[in-house]
Amino acid sequence: MSLWSRISDAIAALAKGEPLSAVFDHLRTAPERSVAFTIAVIALGAKMAKADGLVTRDEVTVFRKVFQIAQADEAGAARVFNLARQDVAGFEDYAMRISAMFADDRSTLCDLMEGLFHVAMADGTYHPGEDQFLERVAEIFGLPDSEFRSLRSRFVPDAVGDPFTVLGVERGTDIKDIRAVWRNMVRQNHPDQMIARGVPQEAIKLAEKRLIDINRAWQEIQELQVEQDVRGG
Repeated sequence: MSLWSRISDAIAALAKGEPLSAVFDHLRTAPERSVAFTIAVIALGAKMAKADGLVTRDEVTVFRKVFQIAQADEAGAARVFNLARQDVAGFEDYAMRISAMFADDRSTLCDLMEGLFHVAMADGTYHPGEDQFLERVAEIFGLPDSEFRSLRSRFVPDAVGDPFTVLGVERGTDIKDIRAVWRNMVRQNHPDQMIARGVPQEAIKLAEKRLIDINRAWQEIQELQVEQDVRGG
């Protein structure tokens, strides 16, 4: 059975009224955790797509970018998205179930949030309803507000693109300490490290953009430090 067939069956079971707990309990072990990860982003993304009152073609097809869906699987992915929209379970139920499933892997929860930001920005607009939705999901996932703001600054054009926020450090932090934070973030987001942690393949794909943002933020901070040294000298 293909990945999308398994995902579709799980979502269909939810749509028919099977308890959310029963479906996700079945998906706790590998490789089903990869199925659970995909369901989480698609199901939460489908529900978030209604937060701005519209479900656009862009928000549906954005999963091509997040999951690199093959053309042969597009129909199955669209079916999953539509089933998730029809499911009676609320988004908070999904978020709490996923939070419990990946409680031992906080990094995967951050990866999930990135996937949701991809969906939110698919139509080029960040709606207040989407912001409230994502903030609530981050709260359920137990992510600190600083991490939520860091994600938002990377994805939302109108958000302040502050490099210190991206790295989650305060302005005025010693450059050596910032370098240590940057190096740790790069190490944690390296594909080999993520594979070793058993992170779903879909989450590893999301790390590519994250590393670009992390490195860009570090470069900007270094440039600011040079400017400061010149003024001080």
